[in-house]
Amino acid sequence: MILRGFRRLRIETERMTLRPPIHSDFRAWSGLRTRSRGMLTPWEPSWAVDHLTRKAFTNRVYWAQRSISGGTALPLFLIHRKEEVLMGAITLDNIRRGPAQSGTLGYWTGAPFVRQGYMREAITALVHYAFTQLDLSRIEAACLPENAASRGLLERSGFKYEGVAQSYLQIDGRWRTHVLYAALRSDRRGKTDAG
Repeated sequence: MILRGFRRLRIETERMTLRPPIHSDFRAWSGLRTRSRGMLTPWEPSWAVDHLTRKAFTNRVYWAQRSISGGTALPLFLIHRKEEVLMGAITLDNIRRGPAQSGTLGYWTGAPFVRQGYMREAITALVHYAFTQLDLSRIEAACLPENAASRGLLERSGFKYEGVAQSYLQIDGRWRTHVLYAALRSDRRGKTDAG
């Protein structure tokens, strides 16, 4: 079930509700990010000094509202429906219209919730939403070559390996090469081998 509009936007999966962040999520978000810091920072851009502050989170919520309203991104929190706890986040960013009809996927899972299938469930739901509701044709994702967990997750979620991007993003303070993956709305490529 999918509801539209920032306040009503919901993507329901078997175990979760994917919805935009709201101001009252601050404590849950900062607590989960703090507990998961050691696991997340090797794979993410360096955290700003104020990363875990209420002000930074408020700016994040306002960015989410503007991005959804403007159709440029879809930042969503993963909320366990039964236990009503925040488990992570997934964002479809850099939404491009016109001839591209594409977007870029990013995600993180809090340490207590890894390897339980939650992110695969979220990716499957968001990709379906992007293809059927946003009419996108291509969803791209990138990760560090040594991030076997993320590579496996993308492959199990139907993404195909497409190549390598040199110095693609700054991760943990350094420009890092990434491997590129994509899911296509009408994918007839079959299985591809990662290099």
